[in-house]
Amino acid sequence: MRSTALGNDTSACEVTHISSHGIWLLADNEELFMPYEDFPWFKRQSIEAVLNVEEPSPGHYYWPAIDVDLTKEIIKNPDRFPLKAKFSVT
Repeated sequence: MRSTALGNDTSACEVTHISSHGIWLLADNEELFMPYEDFPWFKRQSIEAVLNVEEPSPGHYYWPAIDVDLTKEIIKNPDRFPLKAKFSVT
């Protein structure tokens, strides 16, 4: 007897930890650290906004509440992508 899967697949990525230094993203069984120094968009966001991450395609992560798109390559090698958006809090 074979069972069929019910419902939709859940996201393969999730934020597993938020600290004063950055956030950790678990994606494809790999934990990726994003320090605020390299990823300032997350620093002053609500927990709800940071936890709300989607993976629209493999290795591509999107935070809709913050409108931030990142790839696994950018997260692993932020020094290769030095151009960053200006971030200011008013």
